[in-house]
Amino acid sequence: MEKPQTCGLSHSTSRRDVLRWGAAGGAGWCLGVQADPIWPSKPVTMVVPFPAGGGTDAFARPFSAQFAKQTGKTLVIDNRGGAGGNLGAGLAAKAAPDGYTLFMGAVHHSIAPSMYPKLDYDLERDFAPLALMAVVPQVLVVNPKRVPGDFKAFMAQLRSNPGRLNFGSAGGGTSHHLAGELFKLQTKTFITHIPYRGAGPALQDLIAGNVDMMFDGLGSSAQHIKGGRVKALMVSGSKRNAAFPDVPCAAELGLPDYTVTTWYGLWAPKGTPSDIQAHAIDEVRKASFADEIKLAWAQNGAEFPNITGPQFGAFVSNEIKRWASVVKASGAKLD
Repeated sequence: MEKPQTCGLSHSTSRRDVLRWGAAGGAGWCLGVQADPIWPSKPVTMVVPFPAGGGTDAFARPFSAQFAKQTGKTLVIDNRGGAGGNLGAGLAAKAAPDGYTLFMGAVHHSIAPSMYPKLDYDLERDFAPLALMAVVPQVLVVNPKRVPGDFKAFMAQLRSNPGRLNFGSAGGGTSHHLAGELFKLQTKTFITHIPYRGAGPALQDLIAGNVDMMFDGLGSSAQHIKGGRVKALMVSGSKRNAAFPDVPCAAELGLPDYTVTTWYGLWAPKGTPSDIQAHAIDEVRKASFADEIKLAWAQNGAEFPNITGPQFGAFVSNEIKRWASVVKASGAKLD
């Protein structure tokens, strides 16, 4: 007959193990999931709920490389695209809460509760918030062969051809979709929405000329703008972005209330021991000081806000409420 699990230490436990256990405070040892006192002691998987090449990847991959430098352990990126980022979120929510599965989601996941009638996860109930990783403005990018590269000329074409132009998005209910719906609402125009299974595929079709435009997070479009494959007509908000000073902001173009940001965050499955959560947050903060991360964020027009733990949880809660009001006002629906 098996002996019941206890919180005591076996006779084979070394003095080193005792000291490590004490430093970790024993958190999680008697709660069904044992905290790893030397986390990470093996590779960690980070679920990215979009295909490779999108905005989330633009921040996940540099962080993964920096995490490996700092800890000596690999941070494996597991791209699980589908359902506007909800497929990967659902899988991550069901992962063992042992610190070896993390989830890098985005603003899309704060929109989803207002767009999807039923989700198999709850962002606030099923995850422990770790850190707000990056915040970038949305940018309106067009295929210059199909759409004028000047905002005024673009608007003239849009108004004279209602419903003829289209915009791609990372999927129904994503921030790309809602940014487009908000633009239509504020400009009183109509543009056909074409959802994809991630920002990467949508951008590739935009570059190929299969869609006319896209409202995208600056992180995933940055390299394509610099390479001349797409043309940026506008960044959201009331100021120009330092990485792209020649691109006018929405307020300059007569849209003072068009403020849409794309943000990326890091979570752990609910129940992950608190000491491991604290270690993960420390690694994020440490990474933010690395030159490679500072450069990657700057090149993508992003800021690292240093919002972690409960403060990040409160931010997410406010975003869920904010996007619910945008969905209601715009009448946005899944295609």
